[in-house]
Amino acid sequence: MIASPMDPDPLGSGPAGSGPAGSGSADSIRVLVVDDQELVRSGFCVILEAADGITVVGEAANGAQAVAAVRATGPDVVLMDVRMPEMDGLQATRLITSTETGARPKVVMLTTFDLDDYVYEALRSGASGFLLKDAPRRDLIAAVRAAAAGNALLAPTVTRRLIESFARRPAALAPSPARLASLTARESDILLQVARGRSNAEIAVALFVSEATVKTHIGHVLAKLGLRDRVQAVILAYEAGIVMPGDFPG
Repeated sequence: MIASPMDPDPLGSGPAGSGPAGSGSADSIRVLVVDDQELVRSGFCVILEAADGITVVGEAANGAQAVAAVRATGPDVVLMDVRMPEMDGLQATRLITSTETGARPKVVMLTTFDLDDYVYEALRSGASGFLLKDAPRRDLIAAVRAAAAGNALLAPTVTRRLIESFARRPAALAPSPARLASLTARESDILLQVARGRSNAEIAVALFVSEATVKTHIGHVLAKLGLRDRVQAVILAYEAGIVMPGDFPG
């Protein structure tokens, strides 16, 4: 299971954002690691610091510390544990992905169970995806890089299973028809393909276009619908009834 991706300046130790102070280059991906278990947190930091182009700018042991550390360090990506004392990852994600922090990093939730109830709410709250804590180190690194690049944080097979379960839960207010009407016919086709959990390469093959064209169209879809990333586009497609659970033709 993978979750899927930017820039640096070391942070000295401090109560809200203490942790490794990397000396990455100007184009390093800045990461904040948030977990209430020190050994788990340290393990993630070691893995990320050893990866090219990634700098850990801080650590936090709960959601409140995470919100403060985001303000202090301006990370590109936050790896956020779901369950923590004082303030959990869900509430912290809401604050971090709002304008209150003055920064809008991508948040990747860290969870022990892939269908943790908090994950669904986290996606609604602005998280870009989630990663299992026991995922291979290559998936952790890929998650950070993909999140920073604004790509989907869920592999197609994970998207299908997670979103089908998500769609069966009580839905929020459905998007207005006028909002979806802003899409061109091609953009609507692209949204449908994304909602079915297909990668850019698979969409390109299905629609007989290049991957670059697919990426451009996805960018237009996100901009027109006011969405943060591909995961939110999938959720909106389900809530709007564009695609239904189990609707995954070959």
